[in-house]
Amino acid sequence: MVLDCCPTGFKWDGQPEGKEAKYANHDVYVTGDNPDRAILYIHDGLGWKFQNARLLADHYAKEVGATVYLPDFFPGVDIPIDEMINAFENPAKATLDVRALLKDQSKENRSPDIHNVAKALRSQYKRVGAVGFCWGGWAVFHLADKTNNGLVDAISTAHPSLLTQDEMAKAGVPVQIHAPEIDLMFKPEDKAFANEKLPSLGIAYDYQYYPGLSHGFGTRGNPADEPARKGMVRAKNATVAWYQQWLAVE
Repeated sequence: MVLDCCPTGFKWDGQPEGKEAKYANHDVYVTGDNPDRAILYIHDGLGWKFQNARLLADHYAKEVGATVYLPDFFPGVDIPIDEMINAFENPAKATLDVRALLKDQSKENRSPDIHNVAKALRSQYKRVGAVGFCWGGWAVFHLADKTNNGLVDAISTAHPSLLTQDEMAKAGVPVQIHAPEIDLMFKPEDKAFANEKLPSLGIAYDYQYYPGLSHGFGTRGNPADEPARKGMVRAKNATVAWYQQWLAVE
């Protein structure tokens, strides 16, 4: 069974430039070496070893000028990346039960781990951002909750999954959303709610809409498809600009 939220899957070319390490009791991919600015990258269902995620983290590190941390938030789960990508591309022929594979990766189980990593970054860096894709989308909003008193300085998410309107309404830091037109997990009513509610919260808000693109384009789009490639580049550039602004160190 393939998750309804993940209709696209494509593995990008390139060689990640960071390193694997341990941070806050998690395996983590780290790239960049800025001592003042950090970005916590919360992965999608393909996990922390997905090459596309690491390549994107490298771009953020270089272009924002930040140290980017991509932790393993699916501990103990060996993600069969190629098999999962094939399942996304050919759902009718999929034999992989993605729901069973990720059955223990609930908000209740993973939110404490995500908060602990964010707290460690907050204690080490002057400015901290969080970016989340698909499964990571709800998580960045948990970090942005106003009751956390600035645990992160800003968030960005693309095609968020499992995100509720109540979670959006609690945001207390600048929010950026990349929303493709075709998305079963971030539906038109969710888009409308975000665009009405978030500007009323007294926080900076940036909404990026992608006509014709589908859920997953930001991390799993096919670069050989021109509209998908342009969307990926636009989303990356907009996220970089967002963090150049909100992670600036005075």
